[in-house]
Amino acid sequence: MKQLIRSLIYLSVICGWLVLRCSIGTTQVVPEPPRIDSVGVLDLQPAETDSAVIWFDDFDNAEEQSRYAESSGDIVDRPHFGGVGKSLRMDYPQGSRGIGGRKVFFGDSPTYRSKVVRGEDKFTDVYWRIYVKHPWDWTGGGAAKLSRATSLVPPDWRQSMIAHVWSSGEALTLDPASGVQKGRVVTTKYNDFENLHWLGNKPASRFKLHGEDGAGWWVCVEARAKLNTPGRQDGLNQLWIDGRLEAERRNLDWRGTFSERGINAVFLEAYWNEGSPVDQARWIDNFVVSTQPIGPVACSKNPVLIKTPYRGPGAQRAWQVEIATDSSGDKPVWRSTPSDARDRLRIGTDTGQFSGALEGKHQLDAESIYYCRVRQQSDSGKWSAWSPWHQPFQTQ
Repeated sequence: MKQLIRSLIYLSVICGWLVLRCSIGTTQVVPEPPRIDSVGVLDLQPAETDSAVIWFDDFDNAEEQSRYAESSGDIVDRPHFGGVGKSLRMDYPQGSRGIGGRKVFFGDSPTYRSKVVRGEDKFTDVYWRIYVKHPWDWTGGGAAKLSRATSLVPPDWRQSMIAHVWSSGEALTLDPASGVQKGRVVTTKYNDFENLHWLGNKPASRFKLHGEDGAGWWVCVEARAKLNTPGRQDGLNQLWIDGRLEAERRNLDWRGTFSERGINAVFLEAYWNEGSPVDQARWIDNFVVSTQPIGPVACSKNPVLIKTPYRGPGAQRAWQVEIATDSSGDKPVWRSTPSDARDRLRIGTDTGQFSGALEGKHQLDAESIYYCRVRQQSDSGKWSAWSPWHQPFQTQ
């Protein structure tokens, strides 16, 4: 009897081991959902010739960086949006508060008059756009500062208003501030926080630019600051991320009855109040300042899509893309066949099929905005989930 019991125990152990081995052998971990890192852009962007544009810089020409009144940080070959060109690197050595930034002065700025752009104009409604890329392993949440628009008033860099685009944890937020009381500028210096009146920094964006949402790919960030009519509370501050309105502040009193100066500077910033917890960097590209909405980069009607590197078990076998005319994907117009190309795919009839409003066509419509979603397949045949709809681009 004892021998029989020992035999049964031994048999159950062997069976359990075999079941475990079989389950491990048959369970496949799926790849991570990828992103469309960037899109091949037209050599000549509309912003380069648009009369509404105050400033354009794709950072491809290092010599043109001398146009900035103040600048820091290196221009680098990689990474770069669209697979060509250069970008601005913002460095964060461990414990440092960041290295890298650009300052553009325009309109009626009293500062750096020899570098002021469109110095004969006055601006009360300004949009500014950048593309931002963080590495997959970005650590520590948001570096506090990203950009700001401001109105400088003489003397000594006093500010009548500031439109901050700052981090809120992993998200972004708007934090507008006024330096005016009873029609008079009360700030006495730059960043005179004690004399600024803060107009509200909530809610923050749903999109986590410094977290999983924005990790590893180029994200379009656009902001707007519209001054109030003197004496009225009708000012506006807005923030779009990846083509979606993520935060806004309405009915703002930026300047009371003060009207001597308009918005006259936009700064790109790296400053991290607490310092970076590790050595890391992020990158900026395609910087535009305009008096009209800017939107995403411009592409051909058969653009090239560039996918993020494969992340998952084994190796990549294939990937697949869908294109839609809306950010929710309810109006799809093209779907690729599974592609074995490593990371680049041109939209067309040889790589996929047009559908919906574009059925029977061989290219996207001109002067339209499109959104992407993508998935990838491992060499074991397992597909990732589809990515969110993202990376809008506009055709010309």
